[in-house]
Amino acid sequence: MQNKTSGTITLFAFVKGQGLSEHTAPYDAQVLVVDGKAKVSIAGEWYQVNNGETILLPAGKPHAVQAEEDFKMLLIMLKA
Repeated sequence: MQNKTSGTITLFAFVKGQGLSEHTAPYDAQVLVVDGKAKVSIAGEWYQVNNGETILLPAGKPHAVQAEEDFKMLLIMLKA
């Protein structure tokens, strides 16, 4: 994980069935799917994400991640 005052870049790896419980963040975050597929919830709506795709997690909106198979993602959060 790279931590700077301007933001963070974090690589997450999950096995099928693992994930992140619903939470919020104070800044927008961009998810880049590195491997596998998962479901991402944003403000109660679920989206399917696959290898090579990205999805924006808006600041202040509750979101969660659930791996549908072994899954890796790069989370990029830039503080504005």
